[in-house]
Amino acid sequence: STAPEMRLWQHLRQGQLGVKFRRQHSLGSYVVDFYAPEIRLVIEIDGDSHFDHEHARTKDAIRDGTLAADRILVLRFTNPEVMRETDAVCARIAEVVSGRLRRDPL
Repeated sequence: STAPEMRLWQHLRQGQLGVKFRRQHSLGSYVVDFYAPEIRLVIEIDGDSHFDHEHARTKDAIRDGTLAADRILVLRFTNPEVMRETDAVCARIAEVVSGRLRRDPL
């Protein structure tokens, strides 16, 4: 795990944000950083390669589209966001978790 992943995991583990997350979870042919199956939410922490290379951005878009077809929402955060704005990242995740818990069952 990267330092940003370890930092965010300290806030996601043990249901601290209202749902249980799994680390490095397989979804079909993909392995996602964090997954909350109860609400079909993926959290991805992206390093520089996801933004510096067109190929990586294209792959991410295809992956996100494939997961969306299965009604799985993908939230993406950058390494610097997680390291410098941890509280804001967690607040955004908590907001999405809350909204998805209020929705009709998936």
